[in-house]
Amino acid sequence: MIAAAAVSAMAPVGAGGALAAAPAAGRQAPGVYRYKVGDIEVTALTDGLNRRPLDASFVRNAPVENVRRALSDAFMDTSSVAISFTSVVVNTGSRLILVDAGTGGHLAPTAGQLYENLSAAGIEPKAVDTVLISHFHPDHIGGVRLKSGELAFPNAEIVVPEAEWAFWMDDGQMSRAPDGLKGAFKMARRVFEPIRRDVRRYDPETEFVTGLVAIPAPGHTPGHTAFRLSSGSEELIIWSDTTNHPSLFVRNPGWHAVFDMDPGQAEATRRRMLDMVTKDRLLVAGYHFPFPAVGHIARRSNDEFAFVPEMWNPVL
Repeated sequence: MIAAAAVSAMAPVGAGGALAAAPAAGRQAPGVYRYKVGDIEVTALTDGLNRRPLDASFVRNAPVENVRRALSDAFMDTSSVAISFTSVVVNTGSRLILVDAGTGGHLAPTAGQLYENLSAAGIEPKAVDTVLISHFHPDHIGGVRLKSGELAFPNAEIVVPEAEWAFWMDDGQMSRAPDGLKGAFKMARRVFEPIRRDVRRYDPETEFVTGLVAIPAPGHTPGHTAFRLSSGSEELIIWSDTTNHPSLFVRNPGWHAVFDMDPGQAEATRRRMLDMVTKDRLLVAGYHFPFPAVGHIARRSNDEFAFVPEMWNPVL
């Protein structure tokens, strides 16, 4: 009797029934996640990721074996470093502000998804009022323009750190730059040169709208900036590239990433920011955190921290 039932259960479905086989999708669904900070709605949008082969240069002051061990402890591939990109849209009710514009598809075939995810989120590029830039690395500014050269957000004011503009748009700095930075200088010129007169530059601690304030966070680049978003009793720190890959540089704040232009200053900034968010138990959004790239930082010891992802919440 049992054997007969088993055979019957495995029999093909009759005409009109569901088929067991279905083609694999082969890609992820849109990467969109919304959450609230007080009365302000934040939408996280993935731009995809890049896989960088791991070698001894990735962390300047730690043996590559230690870096592999940290990745292994996080259950990640140890031959490469998966670096994700997540922009956020801040909706204050009267303003729509995009913080960092993604890669624009210039960096890797697995990146450049921001425009698609904006559409999935129901956000029209023409509705964006402000594109707020944290720093001029290509993965943050490349998406300001489409590959055709047109502005991706045609009605938005482009707002950038004064110190970043002074460095990356300086011909002398470009001429003295090592080969590894030449591409970043060229991207800055491609993005900003045609709109040079219209780009607004901001100083440290600028308040852009009520509740959104710049936090100086130099070291990663000369004018690298984080942001504090406040509404009512709630706060979010949008800290850009302060820690880059959290399994490496949150856990080991003394490690120096290859991307940090002034490693000592970047470490000092990182430690200051880690102390601030752990002491005040602040919510943190990191550009290179795993999507949806928001959570808290827990102190594990005097010199070690951990990123704790926010629980997925179906209700805003």
